[in-house]
Amino acid sequence: MGFTIVKRSVSIAGHRTSISLEEPFWQSLREIAERDKLSIQALIGRIDAERGEQNLSSAIRVFVLDDLRRRLSTDPAM
Repeated sequence: MGFTIVKRSVSIAGHRTSISLEEPFWQSLREIAERDKLSIQALIGRIDAERGEQNLSSAIRVFVLDDLRRRLSTDPAM
């Protein structure tokens, strides 16, 4: 099961940066942003602000996984 890496450019705190993620992570990120009524850029900005020394792409993957785990723990039927 291989997924293609998709590279996208976003602006974070006024700086352009490229982020490489597998398409399922981009899709999950869009869904989370929609649910939270945020733009993807705003959501990535939040993740970036909280990531510390972690690589941004890795921080996004962990964020998406943590979000899924939180939702599963509160709604096991999901």
